[in-house]
Amino acid sequence: MNHNEIFSGKSNSLSSISRASQHAVTDLPTKGEVPATVHAYAKLTLSLRVTGKRDDGYHAIEADLITVDFADILIFERGTGLQIIDEVPGELGLRDISPGRSNLVNKAMAIVGEAAAIRLLKRIPSGAGLGGGSADAAAVLRWAGYNSYKMAARLGADVPFCLTGGMAHVSGVGEQVSQLLFQGKTFVLMLPPFGLDTGLVYEQWDRLPESHQHSPSIERGEVAFVNDLEPAALRLEPQLELWKEAFGNATGLEPHMAGSGSAWFIEGSKVELGLEGRTEFIIKGMRAPILEVNSVPAISG
Repeated sequence: MNHNEIFSGKSNSLSSISRASQHAVTDLPTKGEVPATVHAYAKLTLSLRVTGKRDDGYHAIEADLITVDFADILIFERGTGLQIIDEVPGELGLRDISPGRSNLVNKAMAIVGEAAAIRLLKRIPSGAGLGGGSADAAAVLRWAGYNSYKMAARLGADVPFCLTGGMAHVSGVGEQVSQLLFQGKTFVLMLPPFGLDTGLVYEQWDRLPESHQHSPSIERGEVAFVNDLEPAALRLEPQLELWKEAFGNATGLEPHMAGSGSAWFIEGSKVELGLEGRTEFIIKGMRAPILEVNSVPAISG
């Protein structure tokens, strides 16, 4: 393969691509080896405080993040080019994901200076606040043997955390990562049928009155869930509230927004939340898949 392509992994001809690799999926491959298959884990935002806007235009944050076993998979083989296979749940599709130079996988490959043909089995929807693109870039860095947070930060604010994952406190613009004691947790994740642009959410946050820029925390067990971007996301996309309300009414608990949205999550299993056997929510003919996910320990080399 020496070109960039997008395919739907849901078609009969390509539905078996995710099983095509005969080598095991790994989190920490041998540096630059091919063939290799690497996980790219989604992240959830347990807490997110926006502490200000810097002179360079970036926002400073204090956040607690955790990786979960909802993951893209990158298959590295001999050759060049990026092929993206749509395995996003439900009918969410790839949205605005492109296999061109703007894709973080290609940007990461340019930074590490390696060559490989990459098949990206895309499962994490874009614009969901789950860090899918950042996780993909971090997977490339791990494959190439790079573990520098400074290098990872050149690709995006979430990439340093995604490089090792687990459970960590993140500060600065995301480049300062301090590992926390890992906790095994289960969550139910809702994926609304639209995405949000992170930059536009932060712009909306800048426009909020100061009294509305910080959200109250919600205590559940040992975790105080909070996300300062939620009011901005709801103002940017009011229909987010419909999905939050449906999720909350079905479980009797307050859903939490992932990153800059649009995904919602609640801690607990489907059984514990009264959602056993349920696979989606439907509002006005639009569908939002729900998934049970589990936390994943940090990757160390």
